[in-house]
Parts: sequence; structure tokens; C-alpha cells
Amino acid sequence: MTAAASTAPGRTDRRYLMCEPVHYTVSYEINPWMDKTRYTDADLAVRQWRTLRDTYLDLGHTVETIDPIAGLPDMVYAANGATVVDGVVYSAAFRYPERQPEGPAYQKWFAGRGFVTHTAAETNEGEGDLLAIGDVILAGTGFRTERSAHAEAQELFGRPVISLELVDPHYYHLDTALAVISSTSASPQVAYFAPAFSAGSRAVLEQMFPDAILATERDAVALGLNAVSDGENVVVAPGAV
Repeated sequence: MTAAASTAPGRTDRRYLMCEPVHYTVSYEINPWMDKTRYTDADLAVRQWRTLRDTYLDLGHTVETIDPIAGLPDMVYAANGATVVDGVVYSAAFRYPERQPEGPAYQKWFAGRGFVTHTAAETNEGEGDLLAIGDVILAGTGFRTERSAHAEAQELFGRPVISLELVDPHYYHLDTALAVISSTSASPQVAYFAPAFSAGSRAVLEQMFPDAILATERDAVALGLNAVSDGENVVVAPGAV
């Protein structure tokens, strides 16, 4: 539910952008986890969100917030709103119409706070599919973000972008199938769920990260890879602990 607004390599203090889920509900279905016939407890979501926010604060990080917009329940997933690398913002351009207004809302927030922003021409879903690690960017495709966005991001950020093909619709964003544990160039580390990736992408991950943590299906189903790490502390979903 968070997006890193900026990070400093080798440090653990970070700035996170969050969106309080006051409008959270499941009013449409765009992935296998969503079921609009099930009851959604927005009050519980807010309490859980505040616990997560307080966890980041207790770890010494800075948390900033964007105002939630009625009718955009998935805006709470702030990591999807943009990709931020070295203070440069690559706006999200969502695949599904239900989420498309989120991209401009997040871009406006960043621009209003002095960030250099770039309006995406290609379909991408922010840090849901674009994860910086070391001097490269791991980029998911297959369900939401187009490969053409990988090329656009590479030109914008000036970092090599490694394309990874997702093949299981339950893991439609890269950050549901892979977590960056350490992003330093000296000791990059990831955890990932191998069956979520194509054979070729698994081979790439094995070559790049021979000491990676291999998640179990139980971890993956609990969305344990949709985690946040500051290099020393990893915040994960309770069901994956």
C-alpha cells in the first residue's frame, strides 16, 4: 500500500507516500483476488492502514499522504501511482479504465512538491511493475505493464531495465511475485515466487540473484512478496510470517 518517494542508497531512512483507504471497497473485478459480492470493511481497512503507517514511523521513516479521491478505491495502493528513481517521477498509465484517473492524481501530487515528473506515453502501473535495485530496474510485464514502457523507463532513468514475464494472473504485478530485500549495488537481494515467472525470466533471476530467497506458494498466496524493505527491516503481510 506504499510507494517510496525517495531513497538514499546505503541508508535505511526513507520517505513513503500513502493514501488512507477511506473510500476502499471492491466495486469492480480486475484480478482473481477481487470479488465484489463480498463485504468490504472500510473501517477495518483504515485501522490496518494506520498500523502500517505507524510501523514506518516507528522505524524512523517519513510518511507523506495523498488525499483519497471518492470513486477511486484502489488509490490506496500507492505503489502503483508512479515510479520514482533519483527524484524523477515516471507517471503511471493504468491498463483498466477504473484506475486510469489515479495516474494524473499522483503525478499532480509529485509535481506540486517539486519533483520532476514525466507523463508516460506507454501503459505502466508504477512501482507495482518497476522495481529499482542496485543500478538496474526490474520490470514486470504480461498482465498490466507493456514492454514498451520498459524501454520508455530506461530512456528516462538512464538505467538498464530487465524485463520479466509474469505468467500467473494471481501475480499480475511484479511486486506481488518479487520483493526487493536489499537495493544496494554491493549486495542486491530479492525474494521471489518462481512459478509466477516464465522459464526464461526464471533463468534471468537465477543468474542475477543466485542467493535469492525462494518464496513458497503459501507465502505468495498470502501476498508476502508485496513487502517493503528498508535494507534492515522487512514489513510483510501477517499471513506470510
